[in-house]
Amino acid sequence: MGKVLLASPRGYCAGVDRAVTAVRRALELYGAPIYVRKEIVHNKFVVQTLAEAGAIFVNELDEVPPGARVVFSAHGVAPAVYAEAEARGLEVIDATCPLVMKVHREARRYADDGFEIVLIGHQGHEEVEGTLGVAPERIHVIDTDGDVDALPDLDGLGADRRRHFSENEIQNAADATAETHATGKVVWLSQTTLSVDQTRETVSRLEKRFPGLVSPPSDDICFATQNRQGAVKAIAPRSDVVVVVGSANSSNSVRLMEVALEAGARAAHRVDGVGEMEASWFEGAETVGVTSGASVPEVLVEEVLEWLASRGFDEVETVETSRETTSFTLPKPLR
Repeated sequence: MGKVLLASPRGYCAGVDRAVTAVRRALELYGAPIYVRKEIVHNKFVVQTLAEAGAIFVNELDEVPPGARVVFSAHGVAPAVYAEAEARGLEVIDATCPLVMKVHREARRYADDGFEIVLIGHQGHEEVEGTLGVAPERIHVIDTDGDVDALPDLDGLGADRRRHFSENEIQNAADATAETHATGKVVWLSQTTLSVDQTRETVSRLEKRFPGLVSPPSDDICFATQNRQGAVKAIAPRSDVVVVVGSANSSNSVRLMEVALEAGARAAHRVDGVGEMEASWFEGAETVGVTSGASVPEVLVEEVLEWLASRGFDEVETVETSRETTSFTLPKPLR
């Protein structure tokens, strides 16, 4: 008989719950169709379910009829998209996650203060595109495994001078920058769904490259992302195989699979749902870890657990590492 270690917390975060509920509530209040720019959250099942209920997903606003209602996804949009919506007379329901909006406000504030901003995130991801649009002239995007040395000389301090800095001088430069917000200095921000450990390593490399690097007032990686990574770290060392339920375009789901392997799981697989499970993954396994990304409804996890139980993994132990009580109010038009 096999055992399942079920990570907790897992699945829907507060921002995803708010966004999905916003679309459902809009359909209830106004009826179909309700237009949604991009995927409301990165999960195939959720998008398909909402589409069946009357939501119409579009890539850009020129696909939305003038004067119609449109929901902006949890990932956020650039200021230019808000301006386009206003120009087309669209009624906007903004379902941007409040934690993403926090990053937008930080980007605007630092840009206004004359900082160059290094945004750690995945090129082309909708959240990164939205944040980049806040201050494109000031923001420089780099992936967690990107080449820090490829960034331009953002702080105006050439490599030759930087090599001769002592550790005390570097710390003094950082302290002075934090106090004065001097023009031309550098700050880092990040996408909210990154690997905590990988981001920390990238920041360490940035600090060596830019001695006066400033950190944001609080960590940009959202609490739900960190909690889910913490939970999978707890189950991975005890698991022969870890199954992460989540879509391929879900950054936080992909990170969970990577974190599981880094934390000691012998194997890890990401699946959209039970239809992608393969019996061969579990040959010789005694313990299976199960978790799900922040945009995954619990019904998909339940189906995976049923599939595992039918194959002998019928003892389930929930491993709880933290409890989440945060919730976000719905966008103003829906309250």
